[in-house]
Amino acid sequence: MKETFAIIPVSRFSQAKTRLSPTLTPLERENLLKAMLKDVIRALRGSVDGIVVISSDEDVLNFVKNLNVTCLEEEGQTDLNGALTQAVNYSSQYADQVLIIPSDVPLIRRNQAQEMVELAEKWPVIIAPAKGGGTNALICPTNGIKMKFGDCSFFQHIEEADKAGLHRYIYDSFYLSLDVNTAEDLGEIMLHGSGTETSRFLKSIGLRVKSNHGIERLKVER
Repeated sequence: MKETFAIIPVSRFSQAKTRLSPTLTPLERENLLKAMLKDVIRALRGSVDGIVVISSDEDVLNFVKNLNVTCLEEEGQTDLNGALTQAVNYSSQYADQVLIIPSDVPLIRRNQAQEMVELAEKWPVIIAPAKGGGTNALICPTNGIKMKFGDCSFFQHIEEADKAGLHRYIYDSFYLSLDVNTAEDLGEIMLHGSGTETSRFLKSIGLRVKSNHGIERLKVER
């Protein structure tokens, strides 16, 4: 079986999820990111041969030191894809392929991580779409395709795989499609995230979710 390293890029705690400012305080947003990161790492554990967290934030790296992962500090001023390229280059010393996953997909299940890794034995590139056209998981060879994370990256990763002549598999999952950017996303986590650190945290700070008949399907309030 191919050696697989998972890569989780993490932004600065102080800049975590600013779009949630109307709902959460800065400290709550930081603790939300910590809870989601724990959920993602827990889901990956046992399905991959190593887990790498890359960040430019010393606070992030200090936090994950106790989570039994490899801590990688970004080198120089770079963007998300530059940081991922650094992490892929590091992982290529030890692994045949990488599983790249954001830190804000706390609904990922352990069996899904395992299933994607198993599918990668046949399909060199596995792409899990995010709602809105992004990418919430990508498996590819360490020397495979360019990182294109960002707006509409799902379609760009398909294009990169095709250009490289690599067969691709689209792993379409509700749980993996949900990343956290809005209050409504928090509601989805609370509804579907039973047993996760993230759901427990959101409930511990007094958030409640209910159906809404307005533009947003769910309303989150204290």
